[in-house]
Amino acid sequence: MPGRPADTPESDVALLAELTQRIRREGPLTVEAYMEACLGHPQFGYYRKAAAIGAAGDFITAPEISQVFGELIGLWCAVTWEAMRRPAPFRLIELGPGRGTLMRDALRAGRALPGFLAAAAVHLVEVSPRLRRLQREALGASTGKPLADGGIGASQGGLEIAWHEKVEDVPPGPAIVVANELLDALPIRQLIHATGGWRERVVALGSDGQLQLEAGPDAPLTRDEARWLAALPASDGAIAELRPGEEALLTALAARSGPLAALLIDYGPAAPALGDTLQAVRNHAYADPLAEPGAADLTAHVQFAAVMAKARAAGLAADGPLTQAELLGRLGIVERTARLMAANPARAASIETGTQRLMSPGGMGQLFKAIAIRSPGLPVPPAFG
Repeated sequence: MPGRPADTPESDVALLAELTQRIRREGPLTVEAYMEACLGHPQFGYYRKAAAIGAAGDFITAPEISQVFGELIGLWCAVTWEAMRRPAPFRLIELGPGRGTLMRDALRAGRALPGFLAAAAVHLVEVSPRLRRLQREALGASTGKPLADGGIGASQGGLEIAWHEKVEDVPPGPAIVVANELLDALPIRQLIHATGGWRERVVALGSDGQLQLEAGPDAPLTRDEARWLAALPASDGAIAELRPGEEALLTALAARSGPLAALLIDYGPAAPALGDTLQAVRNHAYADPLAEPGAADLTAHVQFAAVMAKARAAGLAADGPLTQAELLGRLGIVERTARLMAANPARAASIETGTQRLMSPGGMGQLFKAIAIRSPGLPVPPAFG
């Protein structure tokens, strides 16, 4: 392949070759279709094969930085469950659970509220077999066994744990949902403003045979998308990003029977914004999103105002957004960190450093936001009132 780096794995070259042939056969790909292939290709997709998360992977997430993060999320879930009038049983669902670190820490903290774990059935929505194995190890789960609902279940001290490919596969009933850094990985459409209108941005082949981004045909828009774009001042060359997968996820949550509360944490602007935010991360450094398809994590900023509007359109209530620093501060991160440092003096410095990183006003504390999505009859959840 022209331009192939010497250390590029054969699997990444294979996906590049497949995408190149697809473009020659079918024409340019939308950015959404390109992201779908890079992340979800059944053989060469990033999430199907990469050990992505952690110091040895490509990026690190908040639960891997400090156990305090997952513990506070666990306490949020427990207090939310109590505000839901303690339904038993209920579904404790995590979407995109990574290495299982958040859920492990959340369950440990959940023991503080009597009855919470006894009422919970844990459901992890994960497509990656490799990550499922890591989650099973993190949770101390036993060898899996088939469940009637089609998931793969295990027992952790009597706590039922099940894995699913889609949130729609989680059995009905009251639910508390957590998703940390899920929305940013849902594929986006990119539009570019040109001659008074919006055109689809596409991945095409340049004259040198390399992948490149260019303006494609006029972009089809729903009424809500057109209204959202019309409210943004755009000059020619401006980039707008839409994420159709958000509607599908929120519709699936709204369709569940029983009361539901969800906490969604991700990075991006609180107010509507234009701009090209598509990025690739590999080995903890930014990379060219087009250079090695399938070899790097592809994400884009979350438009929180748009997510909340979509949730309300689906019939759910939405609260927030809060910055991550506001959320964790209201949930007691300072007090929890102080107790943890006192109990572990040998690790006190690293514990403090982790909390500072989560709360940094120039970093994660400000860039990351949190919103709560809930059934309209439920009270405003903890930290959002």
